[in-house]
Amino acid sequence: MSGPLLIFLNEVAGGRKLIEAVRAKAVDASYVVVVAPQNQPSVGQLFAPEEAAEAARARVDVTLAVLDEFGIEAIGEVLDPEYDLALGDAIRSHRPSEVLLSCTYDFRFGLTRRDLLEWAELTFGKVTTITHIPVRIEDDSISMNVTHTLVVANRTLTDDALQARLLDHTGERPHRYTIIAPAADDVSEATVARNLASLMAKLYHADIDATGQPMSPDPFDAVKNAIEHYRVDEVLISTLSGEQSHWLEEDLIGRVREITDKPVEHNEAGRPPEAVAAVVAEGETTEPASDDSTAESNEA
Repeated sequence: MSGPLLIFLNEVAGGRKLIEAVRAKAVDASYVVVVAPQNQPSVGQLFAPEEAAEAARARVDVTLAVLDEFGIEAIGEVLDPEYDLALGDAIRSHRPSEVLLSCTYDFRFGLTRRDLLEWAELTFGKVTTITHIPVRIEDDSISMNVTHTLVVANRTLTDDALQARLLDHTGERPHRYTIIAPAADDVSEATVARNLASLMAKLYHADIDATGQPMSPDPFDAVKNAIEHYRVDEVLISTLSGEQSHWLEEDLIGRVREITDKPVEHNEAGRPPEAVAAVVAEGETTEPASDDSTAESNEA
């Protein structure tokens, strides 16, 4: 049996290519460990600076939950904010036979802007195998036959209609999903991680690329940040029904449409897509949530 398999998450959780690699290699590993530096992701993930540790923990927890969906047991750790110290500490502590380095192409760090992959290979290549798992596939980022969809959801991550919609979309053309889950007061971090992982696992089983991340609470800022920094061809916002949804009460969909020329679609839990489309076509507005329902839900 070989040594441990170390997964180093630089900025995002999961990813189909990463999970495929882990599934292929975990059988021969003595154990699997998932680690992440306490960094502030450069784009697409909106966290306050003091929340860097929480952001890293969320990446680890979601990835552990996805692996569990595939029957792979793993342990997780949040490490030093400095990339070189975090990766070095993890390698010295676990002595892995292989490191799966999940990061973007040409990711650079530190004052001298060192290339993370190149530095890792030069520093640790003699003691372990460094395998790069790209966060975004370069060919997909420029290929016009792949639709990049930003999905915004929290309490509706387990909605059957949303899951079916994401799976059905790929029948029309290849899709890549970035799923963000802004926090809600009445949904625990563990529940968000598990529900997000369950959705991502369903997509991976269907050979669909997706990454996901719990976020800081404000959904509009989270969406705006993602649109500014990622390739986004369309946005899908998933909410509870109108009388329960705080997001609809605050007109999240309308506000997002004001900042992008990309299509912004709406999945409303409990209502079929054709019914939602008819409402939009007729210009129907959602009634404000009652005080009781607003107190129940800080998210759609």
